Amino acid sequence: MKTKLNYFFAATSIVAVILSVYAFTKPAAGTATEFLQVTAVESVVPGGLGRSRLITISEAGKMDEVKLENFFSMVGINFGNIRMNDQMITDKISYLTSQGWELKFVSTGVYAANADNGATGIFITRYTFTKQK
Repeated sequence: MKTKLNYFFAATSIVAVILSVYAFTKPAAGTATEFLQVTAVESVVPGGLGRSRLITISEAGKMDEVKLENFFSMVGINFGNIRMNDQMITDKISYLTSQGWELKFVSTGVYAANADNGATGIFITRYTFTKQK
């Protein structure tokens, strides 16, 4: 009985020492997270006069600007342009995810220059990506 009690105290002491060592060690530094934002600015201007762009700021601070098609042409809404814009944005997202970026957030906004009739304005969509360094 005395031997079992000695083994129990010895085992408990060893566990206590190991736990106390880990309790006072500094935790490993967490991995840093990088963020990347892609902004789609799509114009709503009749007659195709608007300027639509897909904007990305690189890690080096360089702006990458890709021309998007306007929602409207001279005859009204141009669904072909909308489809092309969707494809360009999807291609950009696919490329970034293949480079290790993960799409975390999507936020949208609308601005109408003339709030009464809504004839002109912009749609802004921001895609926020993260990546572990």
